[in-house]
Amino acid sequence: MISRREMIKSLGAGSTIFAAGILAALADSPRARAGAKPDSAKSAAGVTVTKIFDFPITELPGSNGTVVRVDYAPGAASAPHHHPGSVFAYVLSGTIESQVAPGPLVKYGKGEMWYEEPRAFHKVSRNPSKIAPASILAFMIVPHGAALVTPGK
Repeated sequence: MISRREMIKSLGAGSTIFAAGILAALADSPRARAGAKPDSAKSAAGVTVTKIFDFPITELPGSNGTVVRVDYAPGAASAPHHHPGSVFAYVLSGTIESQVAPGPLVKYGKGEMWYEEPRAFHKVSRNPSKIAPASILAFMIVPHGAALVTPGK
């Protein structure tokens, strides 16, 4: 089994940005120190997306590293969608069922993560529990100014 340190190291040039984004999102971001509140929006019934961190990536000109927290109420689901760039999703709490086409439906528990390639079709993203909430932290590498989510069919 690969350690978190080995995983981050294996990501190459983007690993520093990935690690910085996750750490900023979980603890002490410049926004948090300045007293700014993260941007939140309901994206679907029972799903709240909170943008925690967004910053240009010097190693990838024209790209931003963006971290969002997605909170799912019991039984809630996101609509099928695409993202313009790479996504690394980490389950903070609960269980998430995810299906990125053409792959199978997979259940992820607290502490597990998955990767979505740029423009991949995310068919299913839901909290299968009828009683417990669930949340994920998603780090995205996206073109500067691009919408983070595009509805999909």
